[in-house]
Amino acid sequence: MLDGISFDQLRTFITAVDQGSFSAAARHLNRSQSAVSDLIANLETQMAITLFDRSGRYPKLTDAGTILLADARGIVSNVDFMKARAKGISTGIEPELSAAIDVFFPMEALTQVARSFQQEFPQTPLRLYVEALGGVFQPLLDGRASVGIVAPLPIMPPSLSSEHLANIGFVMVAAQNHPLAKIEGIIPLEEVARHVQLVLTDRTDLSRGKDMGVMSPSTWRIADLYAKHAFLLNGLGWGGMPRHTVKADLESGKLVELQIENMPPGGLSLSMTAVYPTHAPPGPAARWLIDRLKLCPGRRPTILA
Repeated sequence: MLDGISFDQLRTFITAVDQGSFSAAARHLNRSQSAVSDLIANLETQMAITLFDRSGRYPKLTDAGTILLADARGIVSNVDFMKARAKGISTGIEPELSAAIDVFFPMEALTQVARSFQQEFPQTPLRLYVEALGGVFQPLLDGRASVGIVAPLPIMPPSLSSEHLANIGFVMVAAQNHPLAKIEGIIPLEEVARHVQLVLTDRTDLSRGKDMGVMSPSTWRIADLYAKHAFLLNGLGWGGMPRHTVKADLESGKLVELQIENMPPGGLSLSMTAVYPTHAPPGPAARWLIDRLKLCPGRRPTILA
């Protein structure tokens, strides 16, 4: 008999609880009170459970009814979610949006856009891969992600198309007690080469043999940007970081910006781009995400610097 329980019965049960009586539920559902009473009575018979104590003026949930109410709400909610998702799929909206995000991209900007995304596409969950260097491209190449937000890589995989989003500032820094931090003015390349450089390394083979920004023969290679940040703060070497990541440390004096020979004053400007497989252009949700990221608050030629 349990297989015969209908969605209509469950929704009527929930409405009777929420409205406080069978008569109020009938008015809310635009049905007769007898129809509501019959639906709930049949539900009780099918489950062999008394859901309401009817001895008083108004029906009151039994202990069993209270427990099963939570189950009924879960079932109705899941069915509503499935209907909404099916509607989205039928109109072309992705059932899930998987994105690979470069660890250099400002998380503050991403979370602001994600908050609006949640309101715009409530039935489309986000799956995010936060990686560095080739690790951002790999989920796109193996099909785990449909869009990526990436920093420059020496070789762009030919199967991907790209769109410019914005630029971010990138600076060379060292802890305030590091020998390089005590040098005033432009630091010669031969001087920085005498000290350990902390280098963000690729978890994949996509940039193997292609060092970017390495100026010292002595390097420590770290696959996590936040670990590199901690190493920098502890004076274990010098290296490059997105300016927004170390902004507070520079302001407090924990880190010092290094002016290195042949580097532009104020550091580098890195172009962040949106990439996606050329054969599978962004769907409505992915297109919305890309367009919103292009309009990050405070966007300037170099944003969040």
